[in-house]
Amino acid sequence: MANTVSLMIQTTYAELVERCTTAAFHTEFPPSGSFVRVTVKERDYWYFQQGARDASGRQPRKYVGPDTPDLRKRIEEHKRAKDDYRERRHLIATLRRAGFQSPPDQTGAILAVLAVAGVFRLRACLIGTVAYQVYGPMLGVRLPHAILQTGDIDIAQFTAVSIAISKDEQIPSLLEVLQKAESSFRATPHLTPGVAASYVNGSGFRVDVLTENRGPERDAPIRLPALGTHASPLRFLDFLVYEEVPAVVLHDAGVLVNVPSPARYAVHKLIVAQRRMEGSAKADKDLKQAEALIDGLVLRRPHDFRNAWSEAEGRGRKWRELMTAGLSMIAPAVRDRALHALGATRSILPSHDLRFTDASPHYNFSHDTVMFEAQVGPDRVPCQISREAMDDHFGADGLSREGRLDVFRKHRREIEEMARVVYLHRPVPADGAVLITTAEVTALRQHLKHRRARPT
Repeated sequence: MANTVSLMIQTTYAELVERCTTAAFHTEFPPSGSFVRVTVKERDYWYFQQGARDASGRQPRKYVGPDTPDLRKRIEEHKRAKDDYRERRHLIATLRRAGFQSPPDQTGAILAVLAVAGVFRLRACLIGTVAYQVYGPMLGVRLPHAILQTGDIDIAQFTAVSIAISKDEQIPSLLEVLQKAESSFRATPHLTPGVAASYVNGSGFRVDVLTENRGPERDAPIRLPALGTHASPLRFLDFLVYEEVPAVVLHDAGVLVNVPSPARYAVHKLIVAQRRMEGSAKADKDLKQAEALIDGLVLRRPHDFRNAWSEAEGRGRKWRELMTAGLSMIAPAVRDRALHALGATRSILPSHDLRFTDASPHYNFSHDTVMFEAQVGPDRVPCQISREAMDDHFGADGLSREGRLDVFRKHRREIEEMARVVYLHRPVPADGAVLITTAEVTALRQHLKHRRARPT
């Protein structure tokens, strides 16, 4: 079960996100300028203007965003806002004491430079392990493996979003921005001259830029004009970064970034783990992150998980195969909680079936059930049939516990087949238990009768 934290800690993180959003807004839009609203195709957008007017009398403008109540509120508060740097550092200290991780200083410093340059305001999205670290405080759970540190940053942007941003808003060169963080950054070589989708510094720290790959597979990098770089196309990325959410990386006084929703991140990891080479360390990391996030999501945000799963499931047979294959490879207890949240049965899992062992049955005094054992691969699956079911349908009424065990042995094959139907085809309970109750026996017998009658 996910290692949860108090509501106060979760609220602390939410306040940090809000404060960093406000601080980032005021850093980019100083009080000396002013906001103007522009109507384009019957929709209102806000721009920020400051600086000397040109010969035509126009002031330089910076795109802010579409007109929303939240944006109007920030504009109204713009001139009254004060820098709360120290308070944000205090909030981050509180979160770190609660067990949440900050990235290495080098990672945090590079992200801060990217944020100041406007990379995330232009709807670039931070993905990968650095993004995974922010989901703990966001969901209010301590995620295992969040302490893992990597020497890279992955950022992504939709091609259409990048093209739609006006030239005035574009970053001339992502490499120049990175060199403000560390002068040793250089573009990694590519077959096509003048094309770069990856950057590395003198210590080997890497920044990769990605974009979606729809249609046929392609390897050639795609230009992202808003970020002043090319990007490597990646399958399934359009699902991952759709409707990104704001988050704060716990560096210094907080770095405001965009990340995928935790539910999309979890489902995406189940999918991409199946496309890695068998036995690769990255596939194992993908599954561990998916498992931890799913465990937190079904506890904190089951609706989000169901929505993300449903959307991915609706994208076609190949998606469903990859998702269910990934789900079958995580811890059985977490998998069962996920199936319970989805209202799905174990029958959706590929090559998944019970194998019954020769272990002796025994009587469970606390539950008043006969217990017997099955396995799925190396995993043990305890099964039970209730005393009432034994009494009402197998003639054990009035017998001692040992007598009920004898009756079970006599009908063992039929009861095991019933347990298989319950395990595979009945809704998965929250605790994942496999229990045959008296109310189900008649229907289970009918199910088995119909199955035997089907032509093979």
